[in-house]
Amino acid sequence: MAAPRTRRARAQRRRAKRVAAADNDLTTAEWTAIRDAWAGCAYCGVAAVPLQRDCVLPISRGGRYTLENVVPACRSCNASKCNDEVTSWMRRRRLDEPRFLLRQVEVVRTLRAQGVGEPPVTASVSPAT
Repeated sequence: MAAPRTRRARAQRRRAKRVAAADNDLTTAEWTAIRDAWAGCAYCGVAAVPLQRDCVLPISRGGRYTLENVVPACRSCNASKCNDEVTSWMRRRRLDEPRFLLRQVEVVRTLRAQGVGEPPVTASVSPAT
């Protein structure tokens, strides 16, 4: 069977390669903590809908799936934002950009203070003197 040659299929393959090449370190526990902290779509605030992982700085622009770069987004906001830079997209949609940016910093700080996203502490062995 021949590989699909549609534009969408090619775009999906390119995206899969970019994601695989990036240093993506968001765990399931971190995603759950992020989703719970936002309690809805980070952009429009809608709750009680399935939320998707959205990179504030898109993968196509060098973003990664990390605690600092991922927010929960409803399907509508995620599809609308696409590969756009978040602040200009929010201005076009007339969403509250300053509130989002402040809330994002607050959520990341709170999660870091709770130990979310911290590498496990390992015992270090000091060299014998």
